[in-house]
Amino acid sequence: MELSSSLPPPSPFIPNSSLPSSSPSISPSPSLASTVLFCSLLSLLSLLGILGNIYTLVLLLRRRRGRRRRGLLSRLPVPSCLAGSSSPSSSPSSSSSSSLHLQVLSLALADLLYLFTAPFIVYDSLGSGWAFGEPGCRLLLSLDLLTMHASIFTLTAMSLDRYRAVARPLHASSSSGLLRVGVSWGLAVALSLPMMITLHLEDGEDQQGRLCVPAWDEQSSKAYLSVLFCTSILGPGLAIGALYATLGRLYWVSQTRPAWASGGGVACPPRAPKPKVLLLILGIVLAFWACFLPFWVWQLLPLYQPDMLRTVPVGTQVTVNRILTGLTYGNSCVNPFFYTLLTGKRKRNWQAPASAKQLCRKSSPDQ
Repeated sequence: MELSSSLPPPSPFIPNSSLPSSSPSISPSPSLASTVLFCSLLSLLSLLGILGNIYTLVLLLRRRRGRRRRGLLSRLPVPSCLAGSSSPSSSPSSSSSSSLHLQVLSLALADLLYLFTAPFIVYDSLGSGWAFGEPGCRLLLSLDLLTMHASIFTLTAMSLDRYRAVARPLHASSSSGLLRVGVSWGLAVALSLPMMITLHLEDGEDQQGRLCVPAWDEQSSKAYLSVLFCTSILGPGLAIGALYATLGRLYWVSQTRPAWASGGGVACPPRAPKPKVLLLILGIVLAFWACFLPFWVWQLLPLYQPDMLRTVPVGTQVTVNRILTGLTYGNSCVNPFFYTLLTGKRKRNWQAPASAKQLCRKSSPDQ
C-alpha cells in the first residue's frame, strides 16, 4: 500500500504502488536508508504474519478434520428446552463453534492473501517502475481492497453470530455461518472489481518506468474512495457498535435479573453473553480499526482538504505513507494471536458437557 494519493495534487487510491506526481517540481523520492528500513521492517512483519496465519489455518483445519473423524462419539443428553434438536451436532453450542471456526478461517485466509503482496511492495519500492505486467497490476493491487473488505465483513458476521447465539440460541446454524462467509467474500469481490477493471499500465515521467494507474478522473476517484470508506469502516463500524451495545445490555440484564424473570412462556430465554469471547472478537475489530482508520483518513484528506497537505514536505508525506502502510500489515501480523486465543477457548467450551441447567439458566458472572 505504498501510496502517493496523499501527495499534492491528490491522486487516485492505488494500493502497493508509487504514482507520479502531476507537479514536475515535486519528486516523492525518499532516501535510500529510509527505503531500506521500510522494506526490512515490512519483510519482517510479513514473514511473522504469514507464519502466524499459516499456523492458524493448519490448526483449525486439523481440528475440523478431527471433529469429523470423532463424529458423534460423545453424545450429549438433549436438554428439555432443546427438545427440537435431533443430535448434539445440531445444538447451539456445536453450531456456534463450527460457525466461529469458519469465520476465523476466513479471516486468516484474508490476512494471508494480503501478506503475500508484501514482497511485491518491497521489490517495487527498491526498483524503478512497475515490473509485474498488467495482470499483476490488476490482480495484486485490487487484492488489497478484496482482503480488507473480506476481513471487515467477516468480523461483522462474527459479531452478528455472537448476537444470535445470545439472543436466539435455538436458531444457531453452521450452514448460515458458511453462507455469511460466502456473502462476505462475494461483496468484497464486487467492491474491488472497479479497481481491477480500471487499472492499467502507463509510461511514467523521467526514470519512473511503467506505472500502474487507474483510468478515472479526480471526481470518480473521490466518489469511489468515499464508497469504500463507508463499506469498510463507517458502515461496519456502526453495525458492530450497535450489536455490541445490545450484547452489553443483555449481559447487564442477565446479571441483574432472575434467570426466568423475562422468559415468560419461552422454553429457553436468551443466554448470557460470555465476556471473554466477546472481548476477544471486539479486540480483533478494534485492532482492524486502529490499523486501517488512520490509513483511510490519510487517503481521504487530500481529496476533501487538499490545501492542508500543500505545506507539508513531500519527504514527510512519504514517511507517513510508509508508516501507515506498515500499520496495515502489522494488523495481519498480530491477528493470529487473537485467532489462537479465540478458537482455543471456543474448543474448550464446545467439548465441555452441557446440561439443561447450564444452557437455560442465568450464566454466572465468570462466564
